[in-house]
Amino acid sequence: MLRKIIQINEQKCDGCGLCVRACHEGALSVAGGKARLVRDNFCDGMGDCLPECPRGAISFAEREAAEYDAQAVSAAKHAFPIQIKLVSPAAPQLRRCDLLVAADCTAFVRADFKRELCGGKAVVIGCPKLDGADYSEKLAQIISENEVQSVTVVKMEVPCCYGIELAARTAVQKAERDIPVSVITVGTDGGLK
Repeated sequence: MLRKIIQINEQKCDGCGLCVRACHEGALSVAGGKARLVRDNFCDGMGDCLPECPRGAISFAEREAAEYDAQAVSAAKHAFPIQIKLVSPAAPQLRRCDLLVAADCTAFVRADFKRELCGGKAVVIGCPKLDGADYSEKLAQIISENEVQSVTVVKMEVPCCYGIELAARTAVQKAERDIPVSVITVGTDGGLK
């Protein structure tokens, strides 16, 4: 299909990655030191990446390209990895998202976790007790660098899950963002408390 889509001038591109962060759909990536359009069907042709490029390396072109696939873009927002320790703060699904920070166990105890609780949110998971980690620094980086709009914590009703809630609340404070933080507690029987 012939449509308007972005193109990147490799001569001008310095690989800074600002365009990748600006692309809400995840159509861009940096490879070999240059920004690249890696998924034609993820580029909506709106050009949010254009003003972010300090080198003027991005422009529009009209060419044959796969049709924009909003459903595929939405599905990719739940991309891997989702472990807090592994996810990159620059992952496109985190840009201007509503963030769901879930304790690992919740998805296995709550049968309809994805359908009922994820609802278009970018998901990250972790277990501070088993990982022996304080996630607050990483979450603060994600929140501040991505203009996260809200944080929802999903935790179990067990004492060790308080760590994930504490990490999320501390991260919002460290990021100095005035955004809502809500907490959903899952009972050991799978019910919501």
